[in-house]
Amino acid sequence: MDVRMDGRKAIITGGSAGLGKAMAMEFNRSGADVAIIGRRQGALDAAKTEIEAVGDGKVVAISADIRLAPDCERVVNEVETALGSIDILINNAGTSQRGPFMDVSDELWQDDLDLKLFASIRLTRLLFPGMCERRWGRIINVLNVGAKTPSAEGAPTQVTRAAGMALMKVLAGEGAPHNVLVNGMLVGKIRSDQWERRHAADERGLTLEEWYDDAGQTQPLGRLGYAEEFANMACFLCSEQGSYINGAAINVDGGLCQAV
Repeated sequence: MDVRMDGRKAIITGGSAGLGKAMAMEFNRSGADVAIIGRRQGALDAAKTEIEAVGDGKVVAISADIRLAPDCERVVNEVETALGSIDILINNAGTSQRGPFMDVSDELWQDDLDLKLFASIRLTRLLFPGMCERRWGRIINVLNVGAKTPSAEGAPTQVTRAAGMALMKVLAGEGAPHNVLVNGMLVGKIRSDQWERRHAADERGLTLEEWYDDAGQTQPLGRLGYAEEFANMACFLCSEQGSYINGAAINVDGGLCQAV
């Protein structure tokens, strides 16, 4: 199957590293123009160079704090000026803030909600009407398997992710009559910057590959996933080949949730 996205225009938040960068690379390789959004311009510029090396699409890198409503508006304006009307929105920005419920302050709750939920709400609100009018659109909320299977000491991130899954379901129903498809992708244990930071804090003296091998032993497939595997699914969902998938919360976790 030749999955192509020629002529499509995509915004990917959290696009400077990890899953966001991997999706941007796969979209660009498949012919789409891509805007990557993040807070650190240096990291964005480095990612832009990598993404441009794998495809022929345009790539723009915009520094913004999407927790703030004015920055969401600025991002959409700048991307539409650079690329044209946006066909695809990937709500990927987020962190994994978790701990015992009683240790989570109001400030931490609000920060998590602003980044993972309200940013998605605001960006979608800005782009959804145009997608409906043009009768073509794709939105993916990148979530976590905890959205379906929350655990103790999983606040605030798993609560926010569950809200993001509910938002996806609402939008899928409203977008369907207009050929705007909205899905969720739920991340399991996939190699990323977050896992590299955990490796750096580990005092066992393992190399990164040894550490990944050790972490993978608890997974059904015996390994952690790769960002490219996640990006392949995102590319499929945003292509014409994914045109009958809507309102789905798809685990990309190597069978982890089946095993717990």
